[in-house]
Amino acid sequence: MDLNYTPEEEAFRQEIRAFLAAAVPPDVREKVRLGRRLTREDMLGWQRILHARGFGAGTWPQRFGGCGWSVVQQHVFEEECAAACAPPQIPFGLRMVAPVLMAFGSPTQQQYHLPRIIAGEDWWCQGYSEPGAGSDLASLRTGAARGGDHYVVNGQKTWNTLGQYADWIFCLVRTSQEGKAQNGISFLLIDMRTTGISVRPIITVEGEHEINDIFFQDVRVPLANLVGEENKGWTYAKFLLNHERTNNAGVGICKRSLAQLKQLAARQQRGGRPLLENVRFRDRIARLEMELMALEITNLRVLSAFARDNRPPGAEVSALKIKGSELIQDLAELKMHALGMDALPYLREALDPQWQAPALLADHYPPEAPPLTGQYFNQRKTSIYAGSNEIQRNIIAKMILGL
Repeated sequence: MDLNYTPEEEAFRQEIRAFLAAAVPPDVREKVRLGRRLTREDMLGWQRILHARGFGAGTWPQRFGGCGWSVVQQHVFEEECAAACAPPQIPFGLRMVAPVLMAFGSPTQQQYHLPRIIAGEDWWCQGYSEPGAGSDLASLRTGAARGGDHYVVNGQKTWNTLGQYADWIFCLVRTSQEGKAQNGISFLLIDMRTTGISVRPIITVEGEHEINDIFFQDVRVPLANLVGEENKGWTYAKFLLNHERTNNAGVGICKRSLAQLKQLAARQQRGGRPLLENVRFRDRIARLEMELMALEITNLRVLSAFARDNRPPGAEVSALKIKGSELIQDLAELKMHALGMDALPYLREALDPQWQAPALLADHYPPEAPPLTGQYFNQRKTSIYAGSNEIQRNIIAKMILGL
């Protein structure tokens, strides 16, 4: 693999950079830069802007409305988006359910859902984990019983991310109790406006409403909303999770976080010198930067191999997920160290776009230092979601090392 970008790829970078400079709404850019709370419309609106320019789904095949970009082009795009403080694209539709629909969905499902995902018309969420069925997902109990031309769904999903915004949810449900637990699971698409669905907030440690419990009580789902074959949902779920874990390397986000860390370390400390003049702290930054460079190279190498061999992501993405999540956490922790005493106070209202620090706290919330304490708390979850890092190590041991 050539680690140098080609002239064509560098020209592509300049095209993306110029587009982002003009297209990201200034108020949204400022929210992202300062770590403020994004709304549903901020994120869907950004997807519509991308779609209007033809950038709505970089790696989707062109026959489904995507750009058909190479893995390098997608990497460049994500890196430039992070550097430009563009909001993230909503992953649940674009990068999770969409690849499943392209590979296993019916033509009707593809023709209806894919255009609405890429155009920012529908927000999707995920219905996998349940109380007692998180890492051991095969033990899920939410059931779907056939009743005429519908399934009747009853049960509960938990740790559901941003389901309060969602129009649709893709769910793993149990359709058979026979044989191995994995063999009785099906993959359903469910309209969140269907009677019998209720959403209950779970407030996270930093006080945010990011995740939910979703309850299903006699929810009627048309049989046509089954993806693929009944009782084959475990296969589709693993396919989806590999795509999700590929995206969890978060190289672009880590680069922006690293730049913010350097900025914080360069500011004058109270009664002392900037932290960047401290050799030991500078060494810690250098170590993380080298690890990030290694992750970027590994990420590109793995994704290029998948593209070259024309195969979906495999067990290798578990290594990307582990290292990416650990780097996100390490950068968050070092930024807290860089803030020092300024990291102590945390106010949930500081995430509001119009919030101004009162005089008593002004020193703790300087303009160049967004409220990082909440981000630190929130990012403790990165080593758990999409399959905990312990589960990823088991996958590597079994599927790659043969242990």
